[in-house]
Amino acid sequence: MISDPTQLLPVIEIETGFSQPAYTIIWLHGLGADGNDFVPIVGELDVPSQVSIRFVFPHAPERPVSINNGYVMHAWYDIYHAVIDRQQDEIGIRASQKAIDRLIQREIERGIPSKNIIVAGFSQGGAMALQVGLRQTLPLAGIIALSCYLPLAETLDTEASDANATIPILMMHGTYDPIVPLPFAISSREKLLSAKYSLQWYEYPMAHSVCAEEVADISRWLQGRLIK
Repeated sequence: MISDPTQLLPVIEIETGFSQPAYTIIWLHGLGADGNDFVPIVGELDVPSQVSIRFVFPHAPERPVSINNGYVMHAWYDIYHAVIDRQQDEIGIRASQKAIDRLIQREIERGIPSKNIIVAGFSQGGAMALQVGLRQTLPLAGIIALSCYLPLAETLDTEASDANATIPILMMHGTYDPIVPLPFAISSREKLLSAKYSLQWYEYPMAHSVCAEEVADISRWLQGRLIK
């Protein structure tokens, strides 16, 4: 659990390019992984060297996870059922949202404008990227949501931030995903589209994972936003 609300999450940081970072990408891992999980993607995104980016890979707090028989692991929030929206851990989701908001604020204090910060994530981390990005009171550069869904969807209408009403969202999903079934993700997509968000959607013939074609599509999406 997040025991100290003032303490920053531990992170791994990697900087690219040859100058002071102009952008930050905060990348959130999935259930049971940690910040190391997506470190290899930095070299796979093939972002031009003239674009200086600070990648921040936080470690989620460790907590018992109900669906895994109470086993303690890195998790952004608890999961009670295989049908993941049946009973959501709102307290855990909102605690992690605040912790990620603090990482965003730290990047701003380090000189990165909020409009140059992207929040990305996979699975549970992707759900948190949507939770954080859509409610962040300062304008962000975008949200990358991989193999995930929209948490606390019923509260979005009243909690969505006007500052990010036009935020670019990239959602990507595997057609054979047994963890977050495709129809469930599509329902989240339709909720966002009905709220008039700018969203790009990609599907891939894969399970609950990341594929090379997907990484190439992420790279193109990023370069369209980071190269001015």
